[in-house]
Amino acid sequence: MSEDAVSETYRTVAEPATAEFVVQGSEFIGHVRPVESVDAAESFVATVSEEYDDATHNVPAYRVRTGGPDSGQFLREYSSDDGEPSGSAGKPALNVLTQQEIENCAVVVTRYYGGTNLGVGGLVRAYSRAVKEAVAAAGVVEERPHERVSVTVDYDDSGTVRGILESEGYEFEADYQADVSFEVRVPLAEAESLRDRLRSATSGRAELE
Repeated sequence: MSEDAVSETYRTVAEPATAEFVVQGSEFIGHVRPVESVDAAESFVATVSEEYDDATHNVPAYRVRTGGPDSGQFLREYSSDDGEPSGSAGKPALNVLTQQEIENCAVVVTRYYGGTNLGVGGLVRAYSRAVKEAVAAAGVVEERPHERVSVTVDYDDSGTVRGILESEGYEFEADYQADVSFEVRVPLAEAESLRDRLRSATSGRAELE
C-alpha cells in the first residue's frame, strides 16, 4: 500500500461497469466502480467477493484519495493477488489504473479456473485486460475532490437549507423525520464556505458534520 500527493482534479470512472471474456477455458469478469473513500473501496471489494464466492479468485485493486483540506490529500493504492502467483494478478490490475491515471476507483477481477494453467505472463495479460475493458465500459471523466457534509435542522429551517443546496446545484439526499437531515456532496474547496453559509442562514441552528 502506498501514498502519494495528489493534484486538484483527477480522472475516475463515470459509473460502475463489468467486462467478461474467456481465456483457454478460464472465465474472467472485471468489475469496476467509482468510490470516494477507502471504506467504500473495501466495501465494494467485499460485496463482489461475497457475490462471487464460488469463484477461484477475486483479485482486488484500488486507488483512492485520502485525507482532507487541512492535512492535504494523498493517494492510497492497494492490490492483492488473492492466491494467484505473486505479481501475476493484483499488481497488473492496479497498473492499469496507474497508467491511465485513474483515481477514486476500485476494481475486482473474478476468475473461474478453466482447467488450463495460463502461466504468469498469461495471467498478467488476462487481469490487465479485464480491468482495461471494464474501465472502457464505464467511461472516464474528470472530477474534483468532493467530501460529504451532513446537515441536520428543524423542519422550519429545512426549506432555507434546501433552497441553498438547490441554488448551488449540489447533489444531496434529504431525510424528513422529526428533524430534517441532508447528506450533501460538495467539492472539497467549497465545503467550508457552504458550512459558513448554512450556519449564517439558520442563525447557527444547523448541526453540521
